[in-house]
Amino acid sequence: MTYIAKPKLHHPGLVPNKVGFTHRDYEGSISTLCAGCGHDSISAALIQACYELDIEPYKVAKLSGIGCSSKTPDYFLGPAHGFNSVHGRMPSVLTGANLANRDLIYLGVSGDGDSASIGLGQFAHCVNMVYICENNGVYGLTKGQFSATADKGSRSKTAVNSDSPIDLVSLALVLGATFVARGFSGDKKQLVPLLKAAISHKGSAIIDVVSPCVQFNNSPQSTKSYDFVREHNEAVNRIDFIEPKATITADYEAGTTQLVQQHDGSYLKLSKLHADYNPTDRASALSYIQHHHAKGEVLTGLLFVEEQTDDLHDGLNTVATPLNKLGEKDLCPGSAKLADVNAEYR
Repeated sequence: MTYIAKPKLHHPGLVPNKVGFTHRDYEGSISTLCAGCGHDSISAALIQACYELDIEPYKVAKLSGIGCSSKTPDYFLGPAHGFNSVHGRMPSVLTGANLANRDLIYLGVSGDGDSASIGLGQFAHCVNMVYICENNGVYGLTKGQFSATADKGSRSKTAVNSDSPIDLVSLALVLGATFVARGFSGDKKQLVPLLKAAISHKGSAIIDVVSPCVQFNNSPQSTKSYDFVREHNEAVNRIDFIEPKATITADYEAGTTQLVQQHDGSYLKLSKLHADYNPTDRASALSYIQHHHAKGEVLTGLLFVEEQTDDLHDGLNTVATPLNKLGEKDLCPGSAKLADVNAEYR
């Protein structure tokens, strides 16, 4: 149960990373989700990604809304900062925290109901965060009604969905997100480097992860089931994440490999499974996604990325020092400064 902490035991054979933490240090409480839930696999991928990136857990802030997915931050990075907000409003809370303290890495964990229904207006304004949607196409906490991301014609145990879905990756592209990807909870080999790249990206990084609900939406006719995604998964690329300090190597066989540099000097190495796919062209990425969705294929991989991006702090020219570390003179510069600011708006 969640209220039962994992034993504080560390096997002597656990290997610490470069900042001295073992894999165990990135874990959280014991999960209360159903056995086989895809969300637990996403938590495991996040643990692995943060361990491999040598992130100090207390330098991460993890925020969520309401739903099965929003419970999962309790299951990874126990020492990190955490906040469970109200239904669909996680992006606003995260943005406020980010403006107050840019020194932390911000992970927003949401679900398809939290993101595509009550929180759709919030999703449209995501900035400066890694936004992970754990997408199972149903409301698991309220017994399996279809959510807004369920594909038309998809069958659950009790019903057939008659509505067209909201595709979060297509929406993210239209809204201007600078890193857009889709993963599958059952493919950790693909998901871990996607998460590592998103965490290192500057700006809005959106990852839609198909995460089957084993209780309510894992029937053979469901488009969010394990069997369906495995049979219809069409990966546009395989991705390796290369940190700045690592030697950059790649097999430059014509038309098969592409390196994309990010703002921090890290590289995304894309092994092209589809030679005609360009993940740096927003318009063609959107068309490609829609084309394959019409064929009933679940397109996964890095779908779009901007190599060099600005973020909210660049646009607003915010102070680099966290607000809780500013001195009295910084917080109260005086009436003369206020007069200067007011004059700018006259």
